[in-house]
Amino acid sequence: MEALSSFILFLDSFLGSAFYFPWLLIGVGVFFTIYLGFPQIRYFGQATRILRGQYTKADAPGDTSHFQALTTALSGTVGTGNIGGVALAIYFGGPAALFWMWVTAFFGMTTKFVEVTLSHKYREKTADGTMAGGPMYYMEKKLNMKWLAVIFAIATVISSMGSGNMPQINNIAVGMNESFGIEKWITGGVLAVILALVIIGGIKRIAHFAEKVVPTMAAIYLIGAMAVIFANLENIGPSFAAIFEQAFTGSAAMGGFLGATFWYAMMRGVNRGLFSNEAGQGSAAIAHASAKGNEPASEGMVSLLEPFIDTIIICTITGLVILSSGVWSEKHQNTIDRADMTYVQGTYVDSNEEDVKNLFLHLNGEDGSNVEIFEGEIPVQNGVAVANNFTLIAARSIAEDVTYSVEGEPFTGTLEISAGKIQNEGVIVDGKSLIHSIKLTSEAFKRGFFGDWGQYIVTIGLLLFAFSTAIAWSYYGDRAMIYLLGEGAVLPYRVVYVGAFFLAAIIDSAIIWDVALVTVALMTIPNLIGIFLLHKDMRETVDSYWEHFRKNQAD
Repeated sequence: MEALSSFILFLDSFLGSAFYFPWLLIGVGVFFTIYLGFPQIRYFGQATRILRGQYTKADAPGDTSHFQALTTALSGTVGTGNIGGVALAIYFGGPAALFWMWVTAFFGMTTKFVEVTLSHKYREKTADGTMAGGPMYYMEKKLNMKWLAVIFAIATVISSMGSGNMPQINNIAVGMNESFGIEKWITGGVLAVILALVIIGGIKRIAHFAEKVVPTMAAIYLIGAMAVIFANLENIGPSFAAIFEQAFTGSAAMGGFLGATFWYAMMRGVNRGLFSNEAGQGSAAIAHASAKGNEPASEGMVSLLEPFIDTIIICTITGLVILSSGVWSEKHQNTIDRADMTYVQGTYVDSNEEDVKNLFLHLNGEDGSNVEIFEGEIPVQNGVAVANNFTLIAARSIAEDVTYSVEGEPFTGTLEISAGKIQNEGVIVDGKSLIHSIKLTSEAFKRGFFGDWGQYIVTIGLLLFAFSTAIAWSYYGDRAMIYLLGEGAVLPYRVVYVGAFFLAAIIDSAIIWDVALVTVALMTIPNLIGIFLLHKDMRETVDSYWEHFRKNQAD
């Protein structure tokens, strides 16, 4: 697993974590925002009217209503990114990361508008009478770039597993295990069966499921979040201040948090913002292509509401829960994932300013750190290390009160450490460290009026959010498979999808998030290139919409 994690992160260094990626993502959004005259502001009111069905025509071609398409797309985006993803961004980059999630969402509203409009415009009707659309269709039909369309479709299939499927069930399984003690394989097995029953029905069953579940799950989650925010109301002002003050300077060290540079906070905020609302990824465009309508731009306007709801509202609320409760910079007793651990040479403490500075440089990949990775052996007696020539860096913090066990019994023996990683199989490491993802959000929800019961709201919310995401992404994947190999490939794909869903319930969570980083970028890069090349087509489509709209209004 550690070797796999290293390889995945190596790939990510050329994709989502590469220096060009946030500039490409935000840059395309900025370009279209200016080019189309700030549509995320100008068309917001029109989008809400279209969503309410004010201009709907019953005989328009398509499979779903505007509201069903929106909730299906939202069910694909409102998932672990809103619960665990925000926590992961703050864990990596501190309060500043939330600012960059907002930036990504604001310009992402325009990007979403563009990709959905073009996908709706160039959609096709399949042999079974349903609509199939997405970036691969405009790449082939308008750009005449079949090769780019194939790359995108393949990336969609991979991403359906790596971001829409596996992180969702992994976080559900972790949450159910920690809250209710349910074994991960049981959660994975039960939900895999339900998943199979839903996705067999195709887009219409998925859309009906989404339009009922999405509003319910949002209401449950917001009630729990507000209970924390109002319980820590005095910290809301300072939390906002920290977000804006550190946005362009990076986040300072605080408590167990060792700090993050501007670049690191920006990168993680942009990545998590994209994972949350998927603007620029092209995924939601596949769901919106099924919507009834003759005017592609009208569906594009509906879609610009997604990043607003998903990131600017829901992710902000999650972020304020985590920041105002203070849990993000506190160390918590936990079982530490191996992928989160690194042993370094020498003894470091976070009460020493020089130690913090050195570790800050080391963790953020900056020059000037003299931290060296530990190589060698560590003797352990009755679960406790008896040497002091090392420091365990766990979840980007200095671990404390560390104990080692095997099958529930204290470990006695020698730990073999190579490249800073434990080589002994079966050794479990417990200790106090920072926590991230769903664990961090669950801990934050305990700091409200509901006390420890707050974690169950997170678990229930996560179950609904993440499961609906997995359902929506199965549809994205099977549309991509139809494009690549025809309708006969859909059933085998669904079988593999359900199998991967089950397996991901028991795999190391850190590995799952690493996979998600890579697969999201694999879709986003070709899609951003495609929509940028079609900027003139996009403006013509929008102008045509308003011309027809004004004519119909006059009539």
